[in-house]
Amino acid sequence: MAAELFSTSLPHGEDEEEEEDTKKNFVQLSEPKESAKRNAIGIDDDDDDDDERLSWQGAHPTLRERNALMFNNEHMADIHFIVGPPGETQTVPAHKYVLAVGSSVFGAMFYGDLAEGQSEIHIPDVEPAAFLTLLKYMYSDEVELDADMVLATLYAAKKYIVPAVAKACVGFLETSLEAKNACVLLSQSRLFEEAELTQRCWEVIDAQAELALRSEGFCEIDQPTLEIVLQRETLNIREAAVFQAALSWAAAECRRQGLAVTPWNQRTVLGKALYLLRVPSMSLQEFADGPAQSEVLTLAETHNIFLWYTATNKPQLDFPVGKRVGLAPQRCHRFQASAYRSNQWRYRGRCDSIQFAVDRRIFMAGLGLYGSSGGKAEYSVRIELKRQGTLLAQNLTKFLSDGSSSTFPVWFEHPVQVEQDTFYTVSAVLDGNELSYFGQEGMTEVQCGKVTFQFQCSSDSTNGTGVQGGQIPELIFYC
Repeated sequence: MAAELFSTSLPHGEDEEEEEDTKKNFVQLSEPKESAKRNAIGIDDDDDDDDERLSWQGAHPTLRERNALMFNNEHMADIHFIVGPPGETQTVPAHKYVLAVGSSVFGAMFYGDLAEGQSEIHIPDVEPAAFLTLLKYMYSDEVELDADMVLATLYAAKKYIVPAVAKACVGFLETSLEAKNACVLLSQSRLFEEAELTQRCWEVIDAQAELALRSEGFCEIDQPTLEIVLQRETLNIREAAVFQAALSWAAAECRRQGLAVTPWNQRTVLGKALYLLRVPSMSLQEFADGPAQSEVLTLAETHNIFLWYTATNKPQLDFPVGKRVGLAPQRCHRFQASAYRSNQWRYRGRCDSIQFAVDRRIFMAGLGLYGSSGGKAEYSVRIELKRQGTLLAQNLTKFLSDGSSSTFPVWFEHPVQVEQDTFYTVSAVLDGNELSYFGQEGMTEVQCGKVTFQFQCSSDSTNGTGVQGGQIPELIFYC
């Protein structure tokens, strides 16, 4: 069999002239296909030297280079793919041997026991650009991905069992993962059975649940993914916001099904997902302002939930009554001691700032700050998070200190995704009682659970805070 596949003997009974023509045909391009194909493999039409025109192989000394020249090239192509849905197809030339050694699916298709001798193969379920990305890897070991085609390429890589391309796609998706696309990627990762990507998606959705569920991407997920999200115990979000997100998804689903967006149709398309909403865990005010007026609940359901809030003998409900556990915030404390009285720290409305980096992705939720060393006091504070000078988050708020050396949490409006191995700057400007506790014996590196923090001084700090001492004693985060 191997001898038949790779035989280079010429047919018997041919005269010497035909034998010479056969040899030339191996290295020459068919003339009717014009110069575009010749130029594609480095042959110059203006070169009159026949030896030069036939030496493109010699100009590319490695197998990889020569194979790469054959990518999407008619020269010696022995199979053609008609790729894409009807009306949007693209014809892609290819070479069976190259594809067979790169994919077990193509190997079986071309050389297996059930191989068929087709000259054209239709692939309506794969995007042409994604198919070309897959083939380019098979010819050259190069993977070029972009955000628009990465999911389609992952589908193609899974379909034709090309693990290296699938792995590259998953890596690309992980680096581009954020709250606005986390729900869509969760749906796709479940479809493709990519457990690691699924876990990464959950990390983002749990920590930034309000942003994730408010995104357009949440409205695009399928019903099973919706139900899994609504069942999630660790979502860091108010239940009233979950209810509103479910209504937004239902409105989008009505439009997908060609239905009018009415409360009854929203209830219908939600189906059993409606009863995954923990409506009784809302405050009475949230329930009265939201679900009770949505008309998605029946009058009986609304009546029973009101009774559940107020009556001694509470009715049985079809909705879960317990609150979601959410995520427990973690705190990185960078000082080993705090001080007051002698050399007391004064805030004076100046900026205290420090830079930090982490060795894995976290979600920055807020800062723990020192308060007054002279008794109970209220502070106004502006906190900021920057990356390379770009403002990522800020919040202007107040907190009350009790005169102790404890730290007092100040939160950003939403947790902010912080990537590994990049320095970020956190700042705080306080206005209030000038005399404050301050930290001493600061550490340049702190291990906090699974996360290692590194600290360095910030040029934004104008009030004396640095690595060794000062303010911003704690970083509050989710991981």
